[in-house]
Amino acid sequence: MFEFGRDLRKLFAQARESDDLGWVELIGADLVRAEARQQSIDAGRVSCTHPFEAGLRSSALWREHARRTGFNDSLQRAHTVAAEAVRTASGDDQAALAAIETAHVLMLEFDLCGGTAGLDCAVAAIDALGRVNRPETARAAAVIHARLKARQARLSTDPNAMLDAAALLDAALHDLAPDSGPAADEVRLDRAALALETGVARCDPRLLDQAGRDLRDLVEHATPEYRPLTRARALSLCGAGMKLLAAMAGDAAIMRQGQAMFDAAADQFTVDHSPLDWVAIQIVRADDRSPLIALAQAQALTEGGGLILGALAREARYARETLAAEAAGDLKTLSDLRTRLCGRLGDHSSRASPLDWAADQIAIARINLALGRLTGRDAAGLDMSLVEAAATARELGVTVLAARAEALIAGRAVRV
Repeated sequence: MFEFGRDLRKLFAQARESDDLGWVELIGADLVRAEARQQSIDAGRVSCTHPFEAGLRSSALWREHARRTGFNDSLQRAHTVAAEAVRTASGDDQAALAAIETAHVLMLEFDLCGGTAGLDCAVAAIDALGRVNRPETARAAAVIHARLKARQARLSTDPNAMLDAAALLDAALHDLAPDSGPAADEVRLDRAALALETGVARCDPRLLDQAGRDLRDLVEHATPEYRPLTRARALSLCGAGMKLLAAMAGDAAIMRQGQAMFDAAADQFTVDHSPLDWVAIQIVRADDRSPLIALAQAQALTEGGGLILGALAREARYARETLAAEAAGDLKTLSDLRTRLCGRLGDHSSRASPLDWAADQIAIARINLALGRLTGRDAAGLDMSLVEAAATARELGVTVLAARAEALIAGRAVRV
């Protein structure tokens, strides 16, 4: 037992010196923050032999903590370190590495909070790179460029842009070394998400097969003992794909298989290990039978952070409450819920983000529609608020939330 403990400490000591940060998947969010703090201290020591590289490593750890928790403080620390790297970079290669790290931070900020301006700045920073001498730096630049373009393409919904982005992801993955670890996994996840979204939209079996292959490879190679979060993300994306296909085909058996994928993803880690991954799984697995307590916990974990997942969790929680109250014919609960949400919108002292505002507008519209169905009265004046909510969400790049508002508009048009 004691020999095992010493071997484990040696393994982590070696991992801390490696450029591959895949090992951090094995530790919880609190330990990731402790590692980031220690790395920041080490990078600032006079005795640090490679302060530039140590600084970039601390930024990567702060990014990982922000990715798992959504903590704005950790994201801002990553921003600060990346900006310092840009100022202190010496030579073309270090300048390129600093730009790449800056692009990673901006991309994460978009993934967490939306806002397309940062995404555009990240692409511009990579496009402006000068000569890069080291092949590994050139590959890293190609990877982040491809991942950024994939996000822009998904926002544009332009088929040609999506195909171009897929080609960039293919090329970046092809150039990566077989042992690239997390970098290759991230590209595969992005490629699978892009192929899945495009394949469903275009009913293209070739793209759906490609998404399936990428996800199968990730699930097979990302073992729960070493890469639990990558495995969970791949399983969750599998479940989302099956859920979409089941809805299109009206196949209850495939829907159940998709839910099983979500259950398997949630079993890979505990809530405190990666809170935002857990929240994401609760949101995508949510359906008419989802336990309200899980959605309420997801909302509590993301409240007040201006996070995309926070807005989606809030909207999903109130959608579930509205559905349950309407099924029970409970007019009082619906009215109380609407009063609470309207009070939040009218509270100018609150720090609700634009995404929270859009989610609340959607929730209020959903409640008003439910009240209208129960009372037989037309729920007037909803379309404008839903249009504004959809426009706000799209402006911030949160197409999922925009689609929920537009679905309510479409459903209302059909009923009328």
